[in-house]
This record gives sequence, structure tokens and C-alpha cells, in this order.
Amino acid sequence: METESDESRGRTVGSRIRVAGYVFGILLTVEEVVTERDPPRRKVWETIGRPRLLMIGHYRMGFEITPRDKDSLFRVFIDYALPDDVPARWLARLFGSYYARWCTRRMVDDAVMRFASPAKLVATQTPRRADQLKEP
Repeated sequence: METESDESRGRTVGSRIRVAGYVFGILLTVEEVVTERDPPRRKVWETIGRPRLLMIGHYRMGFEITPRDKDSLFRVFIDYALPDDVPARWLARLFGSYYARWCTRRMVDDAVMRFASPAKLVATQTPRRADQLKEP
């Protein structure tokens, strides 16, 4: 997979990132835009255009860091829709939640590897399919 970004490199609201590459001989592409950024506490990004993905369609993803007495709570989340294409939609109904969980788990694991110290880092992940979200 190749990643391209604008001059802000995902570090400002409005910054764009594009990821493209082949998986099992199928070209996958997604373009994202940063919609919220409050360093070092919160960052949110979402897809724009029409993503070409296998397991999920449009998504909104991000993280929050909440300081606590002796550690921090690191929460990663993804809200996603099923893909528009019928074959991909069928596949996503079977495996989309596993893929979303894998994505969020990977972000958590990367953060732990990068930032964990003798102080404890408590991490959570929250994948939610958009058609299963409850209205407030």
C-alpha cells in the first residue's frame, strides 16, 4: 500500500491523505480528510469520495487520549458503513466487524509500542457499523 498526503501530512484539520494498493490482485483506494484535531488529546478523520475497499465502505475513525491519575486512557474508534457494491456488501456483512476490530486493535498496538512507558497505558477499541448505531 502506498500513502500520499498533502503538505500538512495529516496534521491539520482539512489535511488529506490517500492510500492505494493491491490486495489479492484487487486495487483498493481510499481518500481521507482530517475533520478534528486537538493535539495531543483527539484526532478524527473520515473518508471522502468513493472508497474502494473490501470490508467496509465510508468510515469515520479517530482516537482520544484522556489523562488519569497514574495513566492515560487511549480510545480508538471507527464508525463505518457497508460498501455500496453488492458482492463487497455481502462480504462485509460476514467479515466487516472483524476487519474494523483489526484496524482499531492495530492502532492500539502501535500506540502501545510507541508510547508505553513504566506508566500504564489503558487502551480500548470501539468499532461500530453505522446501520447498527442507536440514535441518542
